[in-house]
Order: sequence, then C-alpha cells, then structure tokens
Amino acid sequence: MEMTDQAIIDWISRYLWPLFRIASFFMIIPIIGTQLVPARIRLGLALLVTILVAPLIEEIPSIDPLSLSAVTVLLQQVFIGGMLGFMFILFVQLFAVAGQIIAMQMGLGFASMVDPTNGVSVPVLSQIFLICVTLLFLATNGHLVMIEVFIESFRAWPITETFYSEGGFSPEMIWLMVHRISWLFASALLVALPVITSVLVINISFGIMSRASPQMNIFALGFPISQLFGMLIIWVGFVGFLPQYHRFTGDVFIFLRTLLGA
Repeated sequence: MEMTDQAIIDWISRYLWPLFRIASFFMIIPIIGTQLVPARIRLGLALLVTILVAPLIEEIPSIDPLSLSAVTVLLQQVFIGGMLGFMFILFVQLFAVAGQIIAMQMGLGFASMVDPTNGVSVPVLSQIFLICVTLLFLATNGHLVMIEVFIESFRAWPITETFYSEGGFSPEMIWLMVHRISWLFASALLVALPVITSVLVINISFGIMSRASPQMNIFALGFPISQLFGMLIIWVGFVGFLPQYHRFTGDVFIFLRTLLGA
C-alpha cells in the first residue's frame, strides 16, 4: 500500500482537530474536569471519545498541521470546546453561589472548607449543594446527555479553516453564551430566596424587639436563632431541591440545543 503525504495529512486531520475540541471540553466540565480526576485520565478519555466520534464526522478539512492555517483551526476547536464546557460549569456553580448567599445571610460565611474539586475554600452549605447536584447529575445520566449535546456541536459547528463560519459558529453565539452568566446569578438567587426571606423576617422581628425592649441582648439571641431558622428552612426546602434541579438542567440543555439548532 502506497502512502502519500496527502493521505497522511488527511488521516492526521481526521483525528487531530476533533481531539482538540474534545480534550478542551473534558478538561473543564464538571465531575470529569475537576482536580479529583488526573489529567492523564482526562486525556485518555478524550482520546477514546475521539476514536469513537471521528468516523461519524462528515466533513473535516485536510489541513497541514504545520501550516499557519492550522493555528486558526486549533484556536477554533479549543474555544468551542471550552465554551461548551463553561456552560455546564455555570450550571454546577449556580448551586455553589446559592450556598454562599444563604451562608452569608445566616451568618455561616465563616464556616468554610476546601472544595477538593476546585481547590478553593467554599462555605459548608455550598459544598453540601455541590455534592447533591453531583449525585443527581450522575443518577439522572446527565453526563451522557452532556456528551451527546457536545457531539452534536460537530454537526452544527463544523471544523473550518476560518474561526467563524457562515451558518455555524458566529460572534452572536459567543455573546449568547457569555450572557448566560446573568442566568447563573438569577438562578442562584431563586434557589436562595426562601432562606433569605425567612432570615429577613427574623431580623426585622428582632429589630422591632430591640426597639420595644432595649435591655435585651439582641446580638446574643439573634445570631443562633437566625442560624436555627435558616437550617430549618433549608431542611424543609430540600423537598423541592429535585424539581429545581430538573428545571435548571432543562434550561441548560434546551439553551444548548437551541444554540446548536438541534
């Protein structure tokens, strides 16, 4: 069998360009892209998925990996994979932000611990929410749907020699994904709103009590009572945690499928 230079370039392009998009996606997505998973395992998963996915991609341009145009293709694939992974990072982190808001209102902002997935200190409530979301995400096969939506991006945003493509990846889509940060804070506030409201009512009642009876030590009583009522509302509110999770996951997947034209 005779192997020409063009045949070798075609074979390398068939697997190399999808690998950059898949590897950048696997490096930052929740669960797999955390510090708990070594980089070798993430790279191995990216190689395995590339071997499975590359034959399903219809058109891949034959570009010399050592040429200048290859840099544009490389940046395009890394950027698309990173932005898609960032969408799922926003979904997970909204519960961490909600936990921080609740902890600050309850006076538990000082009760923090190191998050092993990100290597930063977060409040204990945020860590509890992150654990619940991770377990629900795996139990409902969210990781499989996440990979399915990502693979759909190869059809909607094909690999091209230009950074933007007509009818595919465009600057408007980048702005839509960047504006999802506002959705993160709005959703986190929606999760934390019951606890915030209850703690606000308690603080208002203690303010009225301090005006009616200045001799009472409101600071000594208000702090533990605010924590107790906040924990009670969180315990009662966990009944609605699963519907909220389904709502936010639905928002993320519907947004991405609309963006991809699926």
